[in-house]
Amino acid sequence: MKKVIFISFVIFSSMVFGQQIPQYSQWFLNQFAINPAHAGIKSCLEIKTLYRNQWTNLEGAPNSGFLTFATPLATKRKKLYSARQGIGGKFERDQIGPFTANRFNLSYAAHFNFSQVNRLSVGISAGMQQWIFDKTKTTTLVPDPIIAESNSAITPDVAFGAWWNGSNYYVGLAFQQIPRGSWGEIGDDSRFKLHAMLNGGYRFVVKENVSLLPSAMLRIPPSGPVSMDLAFLIDYQNQIGGGIGLRNQDALLLFLNFKIKEQVGIGYAFDFVISPLSKNRTNTHEITLSFSGCKSRSTSRTICPLFE
Repeated sequence: MKKVIFISFVIFSSMVFGQQIPQYSQWFLNQFAINPAHAGIKSCLEIKTLYRNQWTNLEGAPNSGFLTFATPLATKRKKLYSARQGIGGKFERDQIGPFTANRFNLSYAAHFNFSQVNRLSVGISAGMQQWIFDKTKTTTLVPDPIIAESNSAITPDVAFGAWWNGSNYYVGLAFQQIPRGSWGEIGDDSRFKLHAMLNGGYRFVVKENVSLLPSAMLRIPPSGPVSMDLAFLIDYQNQIGGGIGLRNQDALLLFLNFKIKEQVGIGYAFDFVISPLSKNRTNTHEITLSFSGCKSRSTSRTICPLFE
């Protein structure tokens, strides 16, 4: 019996003209996953992974995740504020119904300090993405020649990012899927389109051990409405944090994160769906794990990776 009903194909068809890349609720803990300018921005190796189970009670709903690493390049500075460099890599898998996307990218970034606290970073990533269509996971009411057989396609994938930060704020801009690769096996109009993401945040120090971090993310797809995330986070002693958020016309967000010892972190997000899909009780769960080789010099800093 077919595992995924025709609604899976309908959902994907509506998405290909809008958001073609996964969206994550805990983007503020995984900046490198969305912006290559974050490659090696910190002075140590970082490894992070995330898994997102979206719309849990909807058959054929998206399941997404990634594994990233980023590290600085060991280069000697000729001057106090001369540029630093970093590299990184990301493997990402996104599945919705009969469609699976695998992406692998390598990244390079340069970091320019204009003062002790003001920094501009620019980065680029390049790699390949594979799209797979599995006919065995579909069924239609009438025969459809478009989905007559399983197939796959491999296309290049390039992203560019820029990042500016001070001691208590940051602003990032990223462009993903820059090459307009096509997938003719699915249809003449099936092609990848440029996606833009703009985010920023600010740190308010309430007292020595407590910080507040409001942040926002705009996802600008080639077609369809702009998606906006708002998050309000609180951190205690750089060891445990939590907060609430909102994604416009989609979900209310709850966050919780904590550290095991000093270098291992765990984060969890729950999306309470408020869109029409809520009638099917389709909520979302997301968990992230991280390892950082950096040792915190203070226990009063926010959970934002920029300020650790």
